[in-house]
This record gives sequence, structure tokens and C-alpha cells, in this order.
Amino acid sequence: MKSWVVISAGIAVSGALVAVVLYDRAGRMDSPPELREPRRIAAGKLVYDAHCASCHGLNLEGQPDWMSRLPNGRFPAPPHDDSGHTWHHSNEVLFALTKHGMKPPYAPEGYSSDMPAFAGILSDDDIWNVLAFIQSRWSDRVRTRHDQLTQKK
Repeated sequence: MKSWVVISAGIAVSGALVAVVLYDRAGRMDSPPELREPRRIAAGKLVYDAHCASCHGLNLEGQPDWMSRLPNGRFPAPPHDDSGHTWHHSNEVLFALTKHGMKPPYAPEGYSSDMPAFAGILSDDDIWNVLAFIQSRWSDRVRTRHDQLTQKK
């Protein structure tokens, strides 16, 4: 199991996460595991169905009007399919958001979200598997764009 340390993070004025650089405890940049492995994707579907689908949808469609604030000031769960913004973030950022939740340094101070932190609920491997499943559902065009964005960071 990997142990991550956040070294730097950037947050845009709009509250969107710009970048997070993750290093292992020895200070080395660690890359995510291979997320295109069929066994990882299959395992990720099971975890997604059990822990994510109730908010983000069985088909990764998210909740209606996901870009409009609810009366409580929070945003509905976004889609993880091509129509959402998940693919705009690197694998490392997606991992960190899932593990640690929508709080600094991953979101602005005081940001309120229904997204729980999954540290202590899911293993690191479970989180990577969910990301593998989500990415397996993206179109080739979006997957290529995500890979290009990730390489630039």
C-alpha cells in the first residue's frame, strides 16, 4: 500500500483544482498503477457500484443540474462520463480527491461537499481500481485528451 505526501497544490480562484504533486514518503514521485488492466477495471466496477454509483450514477451520469448549486450551497455529484470534468484532472489528483475528499489542499478552505473522503473506507488499490473502471468508460477521444493533459502536468 502506498503512502502519499502532498508537496504542492494549486487551486484556481473558481475553486477548481489546478494541480497536485504527490510524492511517496521517501520524496520520489510515484506514478499510478496501470489503469487499463482488465482485472483492475472489473474490480473497480464492483467498488464503484458499492460506494460511488448511488451519487454519481450507475452509468457515471452524475446528478441532474450538477453545475448548479443546491439550496444548501453544495453542488450535486458530477458525472464521471465524457460529459463531466473528471477527465480534466490527472490520475494523481483524482486519487487524492477520492482518498482525502474535497478539502484543502484539494478544494478551497470552507468548501462544502457531500463527497466523503474514502481513506479508511477503501484501500489505495480499491481507489485506483475505481479510477480504472471510470476511465474504461470514457470514449477514445476523451481518454486520449486526458492522457495528453496528464502528460503536461
